[in-house]
Amino acid sequence: MEPQVLIVDDSLLARKQVVQALSTAGFAVLQAVDGVEALEQISQHPEIRVVVTDVHMRRMDGFDLLETARRTESAQKVSFIILTSETERDLMHRAKLLGAKGWIVKPFKADLLVAAVRKLYDTGEG
Repeated sequence: MEPQVLIVDDSLLARKQVVQALSTAGFAVLQAVDGVEALEQISQHPEIRVVVTDVHMRRMDGFDLLETARRTESAQKVSFIILTSETERDLMHRAKLLGAKGWIVKPFKADLLVAAVRKLYDTGEG
């Protein structure tokens, strides 16, 4: 089975760009438009090991997703990477405290995103 990655972003264009980069690298990519959908996907697909999420989304943002996921049994072994246009150090620090394993700024370089996802997938960090 292909490695499973979930991309969470309310921007269709951003999701398409991430799907293109990761699927070309051999990952099976699922999609969600916000944190609520992401939590549903994680509970329905236990094979998801890495989540790439935006910060600003309707219903549930990336920070609330991280916080909720850490309290959810099905998400305990999932690694999170933040993919956002935000560059504020306070936000980066908050994400790290909530357990994010990486922070990538949009627009992103596909090879850097793929390398980050592959590293987390290979090391099995959660």
